[in-house]
Amino acid sequence: MEARTGVSKQDIREHIWDYMESKNLADFPRPVHHRIPNFKGAPRAAEHFPHLQAFQMARTIKVNPDAPQKNARFFVLESKKTLLVPTPRLRTGLFNKIIPPLGATKDILRKCATSQGVKNYSTPVGLDSRVLVDLVVVGSVAVSEKGWRIGKGEGYADLEYAMMVSMGAVNQGTPVVTIVHDCQVVDIPEVLLEDHDLTVDYILTPTRVIVTGCERPKPMGIMWSKISWEMLEKIPVLRNLRSQEKQAGKDVTLQDEHWRPPESRSQQQVLLSPVRRSLDVVRLEKGPIQDKDVPANSEAPLGTSVYVGNLPRETRVSELKRALRELGATPTRLTWQGPQGRAFLHYPDPALAQQAIACLQGLHLGGNTVRVALARQQR
Repeated sequence: MEARTGVSKQDIREHIWDYMESKNLADFPRPVHHRIPNFKGAPRAAEHFPHLQAFQMARTIKVNPDAPQKNARFFVLESKKTLLVPTPRLRTGLFNKIIPPLGATKDILRKCATSQGVKNYSTPVGLDSRVLVDLVVVGSVAVSEKGWRIGKGEGYADLEYAMMVSMGAVNQGTPVVTIVHDCQVVDIPEVLLEDHDLTVDYILTPTRVIVTGCERPKPMGIMWSKISWEMLEKIPVLRNLRSQEKQAGKDVTLQDEHWRPPESRSQQQVLLSPVRRSLDVVRLEKGPIQDKDVPANSEAPLGTSVYVGNLPRETRVSELKRALRELGATPTRLTWQGPQGRAFLHYPDPALAQQAIACLQGLHLGGNTVRVALARQQR
């Protein structure tokens, strides 16, 4: 298909979505508008994937969680390679590692490759995991034979890649693959491309394997000037990376650094309203962890307390409190055990405790990467 000249990215998206709907080229979910289309023939297109040399050489492969890439995820698991899948909209972290049960059959592996399987058989990968990704698979709404790509317009694939660059997981030589229907391969005017746009090296369709030979540089990291306060507050792991890069002396000025919209503050209040109370800091300078700090008792219901360890001895409680505020993880109560290099954060319910753990992954204080876990795991 040829895209019309003088069009915007959104025009191209709408053109593809309308065409696929009118020609009945997609499976559930429908309509395809505002989605990565789950096109008919996706399994056939994915069959090219394990034959790529880049696939055969890779040990760790990141594949997006969209439906048309389900078979690509299956091939990674079947080949006994490490499969990483981004968390939807990056709400609880960057990505998860899929770990099938021992002795899993092909049917079980296919279940692991589904969206439900990703939830049931995954474990989070923290920012400090030092993971190296050898191959990246992304979804697309439109892509050109030159390797220029258009997503559904929310920017998550571009941001995921930029975050992986920032944590050292990928580099300019890491191949990027997209799997699409033939009708999604269109001409894209170069003028539409921006510095943060991710390009692709291989395009797999039901009928073709296209090696783009794209020489346009991929994103070199997070472009903070493109990030808004609203996006920062929605994505805890992004706040974490910003804190790390700020400590490293990098410019992390946001798009709207000097004007924080009132609604974004209210969003944070809604998200954390139960924990925006005054901190009750309990100082325990000596002695072992008390029973009241263990989540299983009546004062701290199961799963509501978070252990923070590996704190430098010189760290002050005010530094930790400031980091918690900046990352949107303020607890209702904080138990401070500075001389033992640890603290306990208490939240009203397990969901907020888990959210805090996601926010604090990879946090650096005083040169140390703090250890974060539910308190019961440290008993």
